[in-house]
Amino acid sequence: MNVLVCVKQVPDTTEIRIDPVTNTLIRSGVPSIVNPFDGYALEAAARIKDRDPDAKIVVLSMGPEQAKAALKECLSIAADKAYLVSDRAFGGSDTLATSYILSETIRKVEELEGRFDAIFCGKQAIDGDTAQVGPEIAEHLNYPQVTYALEAEAEGDRLKVKKEVEEGAEIIGISMPCVVTFTKPAWDPRYPTIKRKMAANRAEIPTLTAADLPAIDLTRAGLKGSPTKVKKTFVPQKKTGGVKIREASNEDSARKLFQLLSDSNVI
Repeated sequence: MNVLVCVKQVPDTTEIRIDPVTNTLIRSGVPSIVNPFDGYALEAAARIKDRDPDAKIVVLSMGPEQAKAALKECLSIAADKAYLVSDRAFGGSDTLATSYILSETIRKVEELEGRFDAIFCGKQAIDGDTAQVGPEIAEHLNYPQVTYALEAEAEGDRLKVKKEVEEGAEIIGISMPCVVTFTKPAWDPRYPTIKRKMAANRAEIPTLTAADLPAIDLTRAGLKGSPTKVKKTFVPQKKTGGVKIREASNEDSARKLFQLLSDSNVI
């Protein structure tokens, strides 16, 4: 089985600070990590390889040269090969443009690695939270898809996916090739081994550019190819204070609340 895992390098949101003057993110000194949901997707692929040692895992990321650090981390955990797609023409791409570039890159990588039976992604990136890129890749490739997956297991020419739903979980069978996006499961991803870490540090990761994708339409990439326009970013003001209502009974508290809202012309 041939599995491609799409990963993104993101800033560690636990370390993000806000400039109180400009109200913008302070990125200086903020470490970058593999998007956690992509880590779950990689672990799901690794578990398939545990059952089928002949399975191959390829990881792909779109971003600047520094994103190779995230790819090397994936190599140290479970991936066999890694590719970076990077070009100035891709800068400023929104989710639609990003998914288009990735889908064209996937077609190119398949020429080198063979056709992928499944494409795994995290359900969303923690720096954008759109949950759009994975499903959009499926649309560009015209593949069936399952979102919010918890587990995946190969069964012949199909994939058996455990999907999170409001009532719990359901099992879905999906024909391959397909796209599956993963949410947080009950288990944690495995850690890299020393041997794999040393091999990953020595690994040469090819960088694919627009020139390597002859079929790509650059009018659909970058800022010009992005229909999403950000008009303004801001940090919500933190509200302080408040009123605690603690009357003798629930009925008295409700009457007090009604009176306060009425006096404030809220109702």
